[in-house]
Amino acid sequence: MRLDKFLKVSRLIKRRTLAKEVSDQGRISINGQQAKASSTVKVGDELQIRFGQKLVTVKVERLQETTRKEEAAEMYSIVKEEKVESEA
Repeated sequence: MRLDKFLKVSRLIKRRTLAKEVSDQGRISINGQQAKASSTVKVGDELQIRFGQKLVTVKVERLQETTRKEEAAEMYSIVKEEKVESEA
């Protein structure tokens, strides 16, 4: 599954266009490798996503084409969240 679609379906990022922008800005990595919106996500992959001052690491638990809001959180598990110091 494409990275931008996974982020939208799992509701980590609300809109697919926003998911594409974030990944194209280099703020997402898969298993330590820089990722683009078209990168393929597999079960077991670890994603690192930078949201402003926060770095969130999640593990992909399962892939689905569509999901209901209640089930979206089951697609991933949060490994860790950490604050990132801004580069001033």
